[in-house]
Amino acid sequence: MSTDTRLKVGIAQIDCKLGDLAHNLQVHLQLIAEAGSAGVELLLFPELSLTGYGLGNAVPELALTRKSVTIQTLAQAAKGMTVVFGFVEEAPAAQFYNAAAMVKNGQLVHLHRKVNLPTYGRLEEGKLFAAGHQLDPFNVSSHWTAGLLTCADLWNPALVHLSMLQGATLLLAPINSAIGAVSDEFSNPKGWDLVTRFYAMMYGVPVLMANRVGAEGAARFWGGSRIVDPFGEILAQSDDKPCLLTAELNYSGVRNARFQLPTLRDSNLPLVRREMGRLMARRDLPDTGERP
Repeated sequence: MSTDTRLKVGIAQIDCKLGDLAHNLQVHLQLIAEAGSAGVELLLFPELSLTGYGLGNAVPELALTRKSVTIQTLAQAAKGMTVVFGFVEEAPAAQFYNAAAMVKNGQLVHLHRKVNLPTYGRLEEGKLFAAGHQLDPFNVSSHWTAGLLTCADLWNPALVHLSMLQGATLLLAPINSAIGAVSDEFSNPKGWDLVTRFYAMMYGVPVLMANRVGAEGAARFWGGSRIVDPFGEILAQSDDKPCLLTAELNYSGVRNARFQLPTLRDSNLPLVRREMGRLMARRDLPDTGERP
């Protein structure tokens, strides 16, 4: 196959300063420049990379519109590279979203609003943000279409399935994962290792998972960002220090993986649609404890 089937990807594993947009912007600009020098064509930052995670009541103060100077600055710095970063978006009617922006050639080319807002364990996003309601993969290059799901979005398998059904050949997973965020018994590092390798193998899709490092109060972010090939094998993985992680993907791997394990081919959309219709109909019935 021709060389345009190859894609050099990068993950910017960073330590955010909570609520310090100016500092975090400079970190982004430095990593974008470093990635550009390394020939990276797609660079992924962690969830809420411009602000940090535990924002509480500071959400309105730190929110940016799509036309903000900060977004425009990053879009200009990206040049021909596709750069994905996280921020708090202020949308019309004063709605605040946990959002991820994709910029290239001076333009905001796509935006994802996090759908699943966790309110379990030590997580309280449902109190802070409005939920997104749409999944739209976006084109990176001729063979590469990226599905983007933010952190807890990936813990809803239906959302991953929907992204794959819409033609994604690459899965981007910006996250903010801290030790013990769910519970002391639940291992976030082990959980994310299982999730990323499972989705990669099941759908024949490379996965980029970008986590952050550092601490916010008692929350300790463990890093562990990784690039996984379409057979579920890890191509590159970081430790718990800031770094730029890179790897080269080849579309031939996606072709081979999807031919050998045709999950998408066999997804049977008519059956899924029919059964979802039956499920929704049941939910509309009074809860009498009986089911048709």
